[in-house]
Amino acid sequence: MTVIKQEDLIQSVADALQYISYYHPKDFIDAVHQAYEREESKAAKDAMAQILINSRMCAMGKRPICQDTGIVTVFLNIGMDVKFEGDMSVEDMCNEGVRRAYTHPDNVLRASVLADPDGKRANTKDNTPAIIHMKLVPGSTVDVHVAAKGGGSEAKSKFAMLNPSDSIVDWVLEQVPKMGAGWCPPGMLGIGIGGTAEKAMQIAKEALLEPVNIQELQARGAENRAEELRLELYEKVNKLGIGAQGLGGLTTVLDIKVADYPTHAANKPVAIIPNCAATRHTHFELDGSGPASLKAPKLEDWPEISWEVGDSVRRVNLDTVTPEDVKDWQPGETVLLSGKMLTGRDAAHKRMVDMISKGEELPVDLKGRFIYYVGPVDPVREEVVGPAGPTTATRMDKFTRTVLEETGLLGMIGKAERGPIAIDAIRDNEAVYLMAVGGAAYLVSQAIKGAKVVGFDDLGMEAIYEFEVEDMPVTVAVDSKGESVHQTGPQEWFARINATEV
Repeated sequence: MTVIKQEDLIQSVADALQYISYYHPKDFIDAVHQAYEREESKAAKDAMAQILINSRMCAMGKRPICQDTGIVTVFLNIGMDVKFEGDMSVEDMCNEGVRRAYTHPDNVLRASVLADPDGKRANTKDNTPAIIHMKLVPGSTVDVHVAAKGGGSEAKSKFAMLNPSDSIVDWVLEQVPKMGAGWCPPGMLGIGIGGTAEKAMQIAKEALLEPVNIQELQARGAENRAEELRLELYEKVNKLGIGAQGLGGLTTVLDIKVADYPTHAANKPVAIIPNCAATRHTHFELDGSGPASLKAPKLEDWPEISWEVGDSVRRVNLDTVTPEDVKDWQPGETVLLSGKMLTGRDAAHKRMVDMISKGEELPVDLKGRFIYYVGPVDPVREEVVGPAGPTTATRMDKFTRTVLEETGLLGMIGKAERGPIAIDAIRDNEAVYLMAVGGAAYLVSQAIKGAKVVGFDDLGMEAIYEFEVEDMPVTVAVDSKGESVHQTGPQEWFARINATEV
């Protein structure tokens, strides 16, 4: 009988979550670097350069890869010859580990979990509870996988109950373009097939814990149907030309994982769960000898990547920019922002629109200003703000026309594409939408030289801040005429990739 002290599981979960907040898995770094090396799209190559530079900076500074430090999932295989010493349930131990990790004073992680999800949506303050899956298995150890999944990529999950004769490949190729770039490609897709609805989703999520190894599979060839699907989908998804951050390019996925499970004769449940550029997971085993020890990677594991914007880059002073100025900005152009910008995301936008409808005065004047869709991590030590990468912009689409027309807002900064209603509003108001790279939150935060809350301070990380920035890199994603690089880029690269096949 192996005795596991409850403190050992608690501390191991806490240490693992801290570890994955700033260390990418080496297989992921290697895969992104390989994709970077072969990429031909300048925009996609620049995005991957920022992801790799950000990753190395986070490993050195031990700060989060992404401002969205995720909702935690824990998979435990508990040996039947294991006894836990202590008075807490396994779920309570795991949640205490989450609590410690997310409130660690040297590396505070953003608490994103809300209770009463269709009501008050109150932040639990410590990112609990986690999603916990347990199996009782033969053996005398506790095998644990810990993952932290960002909300942007989780939001793009798909599920369908197909007919037994339906093509899974066709369904996946139909769904991936609909997912847009809010899941922050390049990453992985976990695909679960079979079981029941909830089983398909679970095995899709669990498949994402496996290492990136599609090249090994390509070299040896498929040995079963799941592996055949991996190879076929890896090739066909990348031929869609979506590319890094949805800008168009050769690599949309670094790997495809497929897990299956026996199912009812009348059913074919299929799930897709994407993993973003902030891939965060690790594994440890407890054998009664104490808490897990996770080996830190070597800095040599990260490639030395330089990212230069070049002499032709447009530098913009946010304190003096005018509506006339932005009319010259070109889709796909790199812009370096300096000066003062505001922040605001879902909760702030909803409150502002509600106030506008009631004729109430907003806490800040938005006329001629730029707003950044972000919920930053709390600062530590000498930082003015913690990692502060963009959140998915489409969630703000339904507010965009009201805010632009009623406040005179000039520009928005976020992650991924805008939908038709937002693009129409941007064009009609001759505003602009700029894209920052998702998965480069710590890199972006280095451009932020000052930060203060100027509105809705009760919303915590969703409050309105005023950031003072210096040379913050962004891309013109929707220009004042309504042209979107997230439409033109993938279209161009789909044509290029598939023309070579003829």
